[in-house]
Amino acid sequence: MKVWIDQDLCTGDGLCEEIAPEVFAMLDDGLAYVKEGDKIFSDPGGPEGLAVIPDGLLEATIESAEECPGECIYIEVE
Repeated sequence: MKVWIDQDLCTGDGLCEEIAPEVFAMLDDGLAYVKEGDKIFSDPGGPEGLAVIPDGLLEATIESAEECPGECIYIEVE
């Protein structure tokens, strides 16, 4: 499964990073992005910045999407 964030909808609350810091990162622009290990998908972000959800972090990723006030986290099933 993969995850991406629509930065146009991101409110910058950082709840996703609090819940799943292994999957999400907040950058200096105040927006959240997905990441794989040390690689942050910020260029491009959005649907082209798909990151693989690490094993064992699917529940935290789903919780992040459910708690997101901007409703900007999308999980895709391959």
